[in-house]
Amino acid sequence: MGKPTGFMEFEREPAHVRPPLERVKDWSETHPEYAETTLRDQGARCMDCGIPYCHTGALVNGLALGCPINNLIPEWNDLVYRGQWREAIIRLHKTNNFPEFTGRVCPAPCEGSCTLGINQPPVTIKTIEAEIIERAFREGWVVAEPPLARTGFRVAVAGSGPAGLAAAAQLNRAGHEVTVYERDDRIGGLLMYGIPNMKLDKAVVDRRVKLLTEEGIRFVTGTAVGRDVAAERLMADFDAVVLATGSTVPRDLKVEGRELAGVHFAMDFLVGNTRSLLGGAATPISAAGKNVIVIGGGDTGTDCVGTAIRQGAKSVVQLEILPRPPEARAADNPWPQWPKVYKMDYGQEEADALWGADPRRYLVNTRRLIGDEGGKVSAIETLEIDWLHGSSGRPEMKERPGTEKVFEADLVLIAMGFVGPAPELPTAFGCKLDHRGNIVHDDEMMTTVPGIFAAGDCSRGQSLVVWAIHEGRLAARGVDRFLMFGETVLPG
Repeated sequence: MGKPTGFMEFEREPAHVRPPLERVKDWSETHPEYAETTLRDQGARCMDCGIPYCHTGALVNGLALGCPINNLIPEWNDLVYRGQWREAIIRLHKTNNFPEFTGRVCPAPCEGSCTLGINQPPVTIKTIEAEIIERAFREGWVVAEPPLARTGFRVAVAGSGPAGLAAAAQLNRAGHEVTVYERDDRIGGLLMYGIPNMKLDKAVVDRRVKLLTEEGIRFVTGTAVGRDVAAERLMADFDAVVLATGSTVPRDLKVEGRELAGVHFAMDFLVGNTRSLLGGAATPISAAGKNVIVIGGGDTGTDCVGTAIRQGAKSVVQLEILPRPPEARAADNPWPQWPKVYKMDYGQEEADALWGADPRRYLVNTRRLIGDEGGKVSAIETLEIDWLHGSSGRPEMKERPGTEKVFEADLVLIAMGFVGPAPELPTAFGCKLDHRGNIVHDDEMMTTVPGIFAAGDCSRGQSLVVWAIHEGRLAARGVDRFLMFGETVLPG
């Protein structure tokens, strides 16, 4: 798998990205190209380890070990090293319906579990994955593959995000007639409106949706299940239903001043910006010329930072309630767990290039939002905190007296995550919810209602695109087994 001595001969190639001060001027995701020799050398670094953890997809202590969809990473690294690109995309598509999405937006837990990463920089797995699929599209190797025969069974999928699209693709491959319902005006869900264009160009999403349409999947936009089409109608008209509606209820900030104008949920800000880029209308929430405060970290917080900068923000500060991660793995975070270490994502890199510092402030809690006489937010008051282990064994937050600080704020974006799916839809189908508000399902992804399945963030909680694809594939397998009398042609 790769050149036996490659990991000793070649160093890791850093990701090819445009300079921060250049890329903030547009919304393009373009990056400098890689020479084929560079990619083959990077594939050669895969070290033929005895037990490759990169594709295990296990969860240990709540942290992922390797790829959740079990990508055959050592195999396609070896094929790239040998220049066998067409065979590489065949291997990649065996486990991943949409490598063009994961190759762009996945944080690469595979690299965190790379054996080489024990004492060297890991293999550039994510870069190689992205280059395999893009080369395959350029060469014309990715074409529509409609099923050879139809089963006569009909399946509805509610939601066209990564979980819904993966479920639809797999079910269609099995020969079932699939209809996907999407409440927005474009297909893609989170991929279309939740992830900014500079991370995932919307033409990339449209390209895949076009292929799925050519393969026979029917897409219905502007139609919310439970509102525009009743749950009872779907249950009557289809042989099975997959709920893949995502985790859409944002966690709110319950402090004084929350009602002030200029305080918004992060997703409202991001979605409005993408709609503006696609449709040409002015964005409803603009950061232009404003002091922006982003409350919360994670990918959504980073996307808010990058978007605000491109809109022309005067300043951006990002508040994190957790401590700054260490520079290297802590003793309680050993390989092959996901490394919880300090790094700057694209948004923080851009803020640093513009203003000379990482925009994040760690161990900071929001006390209140301050408004002007017109009812608009003008400042935010914070307090530094510590996390202590209480008698219950769980971390407890303790404020540091005398550390109050006030930041100017013309726009406050709440990026504190999501608490679950909107409950009205699963309730309409009669599905049971767990204590976190997620849809309960069995090992086959079937809910407490026979014939109704769930996948993605609405069933597992807020997570990664790669986990959504994994669950969409599992749900499709469960549906196929349910319809085909216990048999299935789909992989796990």
